[in-house]
Amino acid sequence: MTTTTPATATDLDLARVLTLVERTLVQRLGEALKAEGTTIEEWRVLSFLGDGAGHPMTEVAEAALLTAPTLTKIVDRMVSLNLVLRRVDDADRRRVLVFASERGSEALTRWTAAVEREQEHIVTAVGAEETALLRTLLQRASRRLG
Repeated sequence: MTTTTPATATDLDLARVLTLVERTLVQRLGEALKAEGTTIEEWRVLSFLGDGAGHPMTEVAEAALLTAPTLTKIVDRMVSLNLVLRRVDDADRRRVLVFASERGSEALTRWTAAVEREQEHIVTAVGAEETALLRTLLQRASRRLG
């Protein structure tokens, strides 16, 4: 006869487990990017702007998972470092578009290489098959819950 141990609230708390994993991943990527002199937020902004097209701040905020006020501060800093440029949208003069500068594009290459190196370490630790499965399951859950 087998006995089972009752599940605790901690065992059942999916949000807690997801948060722990997310924090660990963000911390590891953040440390890799800090070594390059940047933050995960700046990398996310430049990654989105890396397509060469200008984007309105609302799109950038959504893609970078930032609030509008936080994005404004980050973009201000990035403008001062000549990583991004702001331009008035020719199609709608009320909108401001943000573009990666040439210096920003060069930085993005370095930053992305650092992120990819750290992601390789993460995949090694978790396992390639598990990582792929986890990504698939989380994407599916995001679509269904969103």
